[in-house]
Amino acid sequence: MKVRVLITLKNGVLDPQGKAIEGALHGLGFEGAENVRQGKLIELDIKDASSAAEAEEKAKAMCDKLLANPVMESYLIEVMEAA
Repeated sequence: MKVRVLITLKNGVLDPQGKAIEGALHGLGFEGAENVRQGKLIELDIKDASSAAEAEEKAKAMCDKLLANPVMESYLIEVMEAA
């Protein structure tokens, strides 16, 4: 199964990179861009999952143990078609 994990900083956690992006956008004339937050996208194949639910459970375990910092970050898992 192909899985996408979107990891972002939790609300209330300072995002200096998001602020820098927002400032750069304003400098380029995009004044309407506000509250910019950045994150990371991780795509992976989980070969030993027999169902979408199992792939999601394995991806959640990966996030909790390595991919995301649960104190500062939240994540969203999307399971896609079989790889």
